[in-house]
Amino acid sequence: MRFWLITIGEPLPTDGEGDRLLRTGLLAERLLKAGHEVVWWSSGFDHIRKRHRSSIAGSVAVSSGLTLKLLASSGYRQNVSFQRLMDHRQLAASFRKEAPTCPLPDLILCSWPTLELCDEAVAYGQARQIPVILDIRDMWPDVLVNVVPSLVRPLARLCAAPLYRMARRSCQNSTAITAITDGCIDWARGLADMTREVQDRAFPLAYREKSPSDAEQTEAASFWGKQGVLKDGKLTACFFGTFGRQFELDTMLQAARLLHKANAPIQFVLCGAGPELQHCRTQAADLPNVLLPGWVNAAQIWTLMRTSSVGLAPYRSTFDFRMSIPNKSIEYLSAGLPVVSSLQGTLANLLDRNQAGLTYSNDSPSQLAAGLQRLHAEPGTREALSRNATALYRRQFVAETVYDEMVDYLSQFVSQQRVNRAA
Repeated sequence: MRFWLITIGEPLPTDGEGDRLLRTGLLAERLLKAGHEVVWWSSGFDHIRKRHRSSIAGSVAVSSGLTLKLLASSGYRQNVSFQRLMDHRQLAASFRKEAPTCPLPDLILCSWPTLELCDEAVAYGQARQIPVILDIRDMWPDVLVNVVPSLVRPLARLCAAPLYRMARRSCQNSTAITAITDGCIDWARGLADMTREVQDRAFPLAYREKSPSDAEQTEAASFWGKQGVLKDGKLTACFFGTFGRQFELDTMLQAARLLHKANAPIQFVLCGAGPELQHCRTQAADLPNVLLPGWVNAAQIWTLMRTSSVGLAPYRSTFDFRMSIPNKSIEYLSAGLPVVSSLQGTLANLLDRNQAGLTYSNDSPSQLAAGLQRLHAEPGTREALSRNATALYRRQFVAETVYDEMVDYLSQFVSQQRVNRAA
């Protein structure tokens, strides 16, 4: 079978050895392993690094059975911006022009967002009787409306009316909905004034536990040793992510300040890049217990997680994140790290039900500091949370298991569609 996967914003297999494949990349690998053909439609603009992929363009044969189709667009500097909306419109126009020139797929799986590509994919599939499944990752356009101050939110919703019409049309005319949680499916169907369909199904974000080579591990251990990250009796709390508005970073830094004043042997290692990184460096300039190394590669992440005691997930409890189980929390679980999270909702319930971490209020630095002090003072509690974290990961979030199930679902979906058409 030939599958089209439409996803922008994820690392591509051609981006570099330091990048890790995420949901679409891992699914593509499992589809190929099952003997299917994959065409991955993405963007020539690298969402993570905010730059164009200048070394490759157009159609790229990555391996036997996997082709990348890189769509042209102008790019953008800020995630929430008019530039980004224009970029998404350009991507949709590029897809509309390019897709009819390609061999027909048996099924299209299109990630949401972007709304524009979802709309184009559904229209393309409808015109050719090709099933189109929308995979809900984020609650656009609601998330765009909710980033503006509450006083002007009604005006923002009015301005976003074309996006809401596009979203409803895509959901109503798609063949099925998949999503990262059941709550996301219910949200999408509610947006379209529809009840959940029997073929709709949730597949969580999942993580592939891949060990770096011995040489990479040695190099990464040396890197962290030079940074002062050692297993020396301290409790090390690590964080990986984009330093942006989705995280409550100030609460984390204020907790670090409280712990520094208390001479607590607790170290924060906060990795990543983004618009708020410089702000964090300024705020932490006088905090010796906070390390901000910037962007780190996959081997360095793997090694740091196995040197650390807990993983920090300081998400703002916005409505969309409350329905989600973010990828970072799953990554921590894979390394047996208890997740210390500010996110209420689905993740908080998961951690509590499985005793795999702690949840604190995202406006309470003292609560975060107290939780970390408790984990340092009670190694038995920390070890129990760690065992539970590993068990939870193995039960629900192993990439090979989750995405093999998704491959079976997609394959059976195509087969059933063929039967329905033949009847």
